[in-house]
Amino acid sequence: MSLARDIADLGAVTSRLDTVGAASGSFGIGRNVILNSAMMISQRGTSFASVGNVYHLDRFHFYKQNAGSAFTVSQSSVTDLAGFANALKVDCTTADTSTASNEQAYIGYKAEGQDLQRFQKGHATALGFTLSFYVKTNKAGVYTVKMFDRDNSRDVSGSYTVADANWNRYTINFPADTTGKFDDDNASSLEIFFNLVNGSDTQGGTLNTAWRSVADASGATGQVNFSDSTSNDWEITGIQLETGSGTATDFEHRTFGDELARCQRYFYKGGSTDRLRLAQYVSSHKGNTFFYPSTMRAAPSLSRTDVGGTISAVASTDKSVFLYIVSATSDNTYHEANSITLDAEL
Repeated sequence: MSLARDIADLGAVTSRLDTVGAASGSFGIGRNVILNSAMMISQRGTSFASVGNVYHLDRFHFYKQNAGSAFTVSQSSVTDLAGFANALKVDCTTADTSTASNEQAYIGYKAEGQDLQRFQKGHATALGFTLSFYVKTNKAGVYTVKMFDRDNSRDVSGSYTVADANWNRYTINFPADTTGKFDDDNASSLEIFFNLVNGSDTQGGTLNTAWRSVADASGATGQVNFSDSTSNDWEITGIQLETGSGTATDFEHRTFGDELARCQRYFYKGGSTDRLRLAQYVSSHKGNTFFYPSTMRAAPSLSRTDVGGTISAVASTDKSVFLYIVSATSDNTYHEANSITLDAEL
C-alpha cells in the first residue's frame, strides 16, 4: 500500500473521530444516554400481556390512558437486522378503531438528570438532542416522539414516517433549549415517549417542534392509530440519544455484562435458587447483610420469599440491606431469603 493511500486512510479515520468527538464530547465513548438500548436485558420476563403503566424490558415502561385497546409487550428475537439480536415488540391484541379524545399509549424511557449535563440545557451554549432508533412495523404512517423535561415542565416533539414493513433507522433532531437546566441529581429529568396511540387532546394544529411550557395540544399531531387492528405489530431497537442536531453517529454497542450492570442500578431480580442464609447471630437476631450486585440509584424497595420464618429488613441503602429474624438462641435453625427483587426505578 502506498504512503499516499496510508495518509488518506488515516485522514478518513481522524475525520470520523472528530465527528464523533464533536457530537459526544468523548470521541464516541459513552455518547449514548439510553441504557439497554439494544433490548438485550429483560430481568422481569420476556412477555407481558395486557400491559398498562408498568416496566417490562429493563429501563422501558408502557403507559396507557383511557384506551379500549390492549397490548402485549415482549422481548423479540431479531434475525433480519445486522448487528442486533433483540428488540422490544408491541403487539395489538384488542383493537380500538374509535380513539377517545384523552386516549394515549406509548413506550416510555426516563433518564437521570446527572446523566444529562452534557446537553448543557438551560445555558447559552445549550446543545441539541439527536435521537436515532430502528423500527419495524406493518402499520405504516406518521409516528411521533415527545421529549418531556420534568425538571422545568417543558416539552418538544418530533416525528418519523414509516413507509414499509422493513427495519429502518430513523433520526429525529430536537433543538437545543437555553431555558431550564436539568437538575444534577438521580431523579427523572428527561422522559421520552414513543407514541403509539393519541386522541385529539394531543393532536390538532401543527406538531410542536420547539421547546415550550408543557402542553397536551399539538404534542402528537399526525400520530397514526396503532391500535386500529389486532394485526398491528411494532418493534424497536438500537435507540441512541446523543448531543448534537445533525446526523446520528453509528450505534454504540455495549457488552451484555456492561448493560446488565447498568440496568441493575434500577432493578435486580434474583432467581429462586439465589438464597441468602441468615447465619450470623447478633443480639438475639439471626441475620446477614445482602450486598446488591450493583450500587442502586436509591435505596430500593425489597421483595423476597422467606423460608423458615418471617424475615425483616433494616438499614437499607443503595448498596446493601440487613435481613434478620428474631431468634432466642444461636442455633442452626434453617432461615433463608430467596427470590430477592430490588426496585429503584425512576
